[in-house]
Amino acid sequence: MEITLLILAGICMVVGIIGCIVPGLPGTPIAYAGLWIAQATDRVDLSWQMLLIWGVVTIVVTVLDYVVPAWGTKRYGGTRWGVWGSTIGVFAGLFFGPAGVIICPLLGAILGELLGGKEMHQALKAGWGSFIGLMCGTLLKLICCGLMTTALIRAIW
Repeated sequence: MEITLLILAGICMVVGIIGCIVPGLPGTPIAYAGLWIAQATDRVDLSWQMLLIWGVVTIVVTVLDYVVPAWGTKRYGGTRWGVWGSTIGVFAGLFFGPAGVIICPLLGAILGELLGGKEMHQALKAGWGSFIGLMCGTLLKLICCGLMTTALIRAIW
């Protein structure tokens, strides 16, 4: 049973890392679940503080994943029109697969800026900011899942 749980925890880690890139798959929470599954074995002894910290990090990273594209839009000169467009695009992109997750926030920010009266070059700049924000969010999730996987591997050995 212990080996089965450790294999399941390892699968959670791999799926978590894949979920950082594939839309619709909550990578960081899945990797965090892997820590809890491994904790259920006698071989892994993660401290409650570590599990609590990783839980908070998981929540923060998951929330930031939806917020960072809007922040990127704002950072690159977007107005609230572009921020709203980017935010709507993040959620709309979930229905259009991997390409939708990348393209919809970008298009949302551009369309939002155009609807808000900005010129095309300003709208494109805000859209680029949304894309940069999305890539930063993805990198943040990958780092988080990579560190959780490292913590699990170190706890097993």
